[in-house]
Amino acid sequence: MSVDEDETRQRLKAAVHYAVGRMCQRMREDHRRDFSRQVVAAIAETTFRQCGQSKLNILSLFSDIFAKDLEAFARHAKRSTVSSEDVKLVARRSTALSIYIQNKSEELNQEQRDLKKKNTGKRRSRDTEESRE
Repeated sequence: MSVDEDETRQRLKAAVHYAVGRMCQRMREDHRRDFSRQVVAAIAETTFRQCGQSKLNILSLFSDIFAKDLEAFARHAKRSTVSSEDVKLVARRSTALSIYIQNKSEELNQEQRDLKKKNTGKRRSRDTEESRE
């Protein structure tokens, strides 16, 4: 784990601990229930771990769904290879993701066009040299 990831993890953990502490404080005020610091810490730690595990499960679920959708889109188009258009279709439900993928796709297409122009220019100069000889 990098330093940034560790720092982010610690900040998230502190935020969860703070939120749990505030909830326990409200419970104490509303229902006259008291929570020791150890109980608050245990609830916060359990919550943090559970959220981390849930996040992994959710990511796994989404990646499975995305993979199946990509495969279905390619199969529907009678292709055996997933294309960038399939990826754009999967991302259409998330506006931010869709915009990001669209921009990346345009960047890649522009790079490919520039590379083709560069290669075509080299080919033309070679042809010109050969015709002079």
